[in-house]
Amino acid sequence: MSQDSQSERPWSTLGSDQLTVAETLARYAANLRYEDLPPEVARTAKRIILDTLGCAIGGYTAGPSQIAIRLASAVSANQGATVLCGGIKASPDLAVFANGVMIRYLDFNDGYISLGSGHPSDTIAALLSPAELSGRSGRDLITATVLTYEVFCKVMDVLDTRGIGLDHSTIIGLAAVVGAGRLMGLTQQELVHAIGITVGGNTAINQGRVGTLSNWKAFASAEACRKAIFSAQLAQAGMTGPNQVFEGRDGFFNVISRKPFELPALGGGGEPFGIMHAFTKRFALGQYSQTVVQAAVEARQFFKEPGEIEGVNIRVSRTAIRVMADSPDKWRPQTHETADHSMPYSAGVALMYGTIDDHYYEDPYLHDPHLLDLVSRVKCIPSEEADRVEREFNLCDLEIVLKSGERKTVRVDYHRGHWKNPMTDAEMEEKFRSLARRQLPPSRVDNLLRQLWALEDMQKAGALVEMTRV
Repeated sequence: MSQDSQSERPWSTLGSDQLTVAETLARYAANLRYEDLPPEVARTAKRIILDTLGCAIGGYTAGPSQIAIRLASAVSANQGATVLCGGIKASPDLAVFANGVMIRYLDFNDGYISLGSGHPSDTIAALLSPAELSGRSGRDLITATVLTYEVFCKVMDVLDTRGIGLDHSTIIGLAAVVGAGRLMGLTQQELVHAIGITVGGNTAINQGRVGTLSNWKAFASAEACRKAIFSAQLAQAGMTGPNQVFEGRDGFFNVISRKPFELPALGGGGEPFGIMHAFTKRFALGQYSQTVVQAAVEARQFFKEPGEIEGVNIRVSRTAIRVMADSPDKWRPQTHETADHSMPYSAGVALMYGTIDDHYYEDPYLHDPHLLDLVSRVKCIPSEEADRVEREFNLCDLEIVLKSGERKTVRVDYHRGHWKNPMTDAEMEEKFRSLARRQLPPSRVDNLLRQLWALEDMQKAGALVEMTRV
């Protein structure tokens, strides 16, 4: 044990014979093999990669994505990584950043809810570039994806990020550096240093997800992934990172979380993998409103015209309300980002139009008086029953009060896309096509889908990025 390590022990949460969190994750990353993955785990990873690339292609032309792409295009590198869709070469960290913004912008990529919550597929931005630059195979990319999910999901099982005001992108960065480091071929000790650099320098606050939401909602995880890839590069070049970044006197446990957590058993050897409890999104909006919009679409059977509706009562968990209905601007959203994170607005859109996608988060819909009148009739009410089950599913009881005096209720527990009610492969493909065809002709969409479904047979996974070139 080094002198520095010994000097930290009096303030550490760690026993002298225990591995640190960073050491535990680095050892797991070094030992996990594709052959360790049950077939259903590998297939789930492929479905998620497919879904994530579709979201990125769909988000390519968005304003925030174009900002990130312009920044990336201004920086060249001897060993450049490819930016999705645009095909430009940029420094690896800025390519990761641009790809991350595209993945996240539509709020259509997957989700995970436990004690903490977030979007583990955000980490895939940090995997595509090192897979490309290191010439890794499809199996390597699948394994790294399962690995990043394992880190993110298992930490979220024991850390209430929102409860301590921490943005989930903090843990995205941790998961991303582990997966990226694995693809880049970091040694275990280098990966320990990379984790220390990432966690020590990438602790984000949750304020970017409160009230009126800005472009940063789509940028936060991309920035975490950018820092993660740079941290891995630094460690690979020989730079050391903070020692005991979680357990030390001024480490994460004492300064940020205010108490230590113990990692659950990591997947493999009979232990379940976290990726199997992530869910895909049927609708392009925040994860706490998936059940709400599904219920609203089903409730359209009870009326012929939205003008028949006197009121709408949505009973959901307090967490869902805190995230998706926490302030008056959620009833009058002025930005795309606020609209896709507004429970009353998304419910109003679904009731009026029978569907919802990213186009409804822009004008003329944001200022449509008929739509906003309906939105004003929506009430979001805390449900103790929903609170009790929120770590498993987002229970929604949606009641329509008609002007005739009738009351009709729709109840949704496991929304379509939840791991207990998964989307079929055909549904996943249709979602992908609906996004990819915004930029690519049908023949190229078909070819990309064939490659994604056969990802385990690809010798060079980085070819996927080039296949998205517009």
